[in-house]
Amino acid sequence: MFKSFRKLWLVLGVLIVLSPLGLIATGTAFGEWGLDELMEEVGFIPAGLEKLADFWTRSPLPDYAIPGLDATLVQSAGGYILSAVVGAALVIAILSLLAKIVKD
Repeated sequence: MFKSFRKLWLVLGVLIVLSPLGLIATGTAFGEWGLDELMEEVGFIPAGLEKLADFWTRSPLPDYAIPGLDATLVQSAGGYILSAVVGAALVIAILSLLAKIVKD
C-alpha cells in the first residue's frame, strides 16, 4: 500500500512537518473560535452549537501543547506536529475501515 501511494504519503508528511507554521500567523485559526469569538466573526451563534458548547471540555492536547512541557517555540511546534500525526492517523484509520467495509 505504501508504494502505490508514495507521493501522497510524502505530501502528507511535508504538511505534517509544516503544521507549526500556524505559530507565526496572526489572529485565530479558522474554525477554532470560542462562542465569544464566533459572535464577533459571524455575528450570531447557531442554536445547536450553543447547546453543545460544553459537551467536550477537555482536550488531549490543549492549545496544541504537550502536557508537562514548557511552552517554548520548539516544544509548541512538537505539539502541533503530534496533533497533526494523531489527526492524520485517525483519518487514515477511519477511511481504511470504511474502505474495508465497502469492499467486503
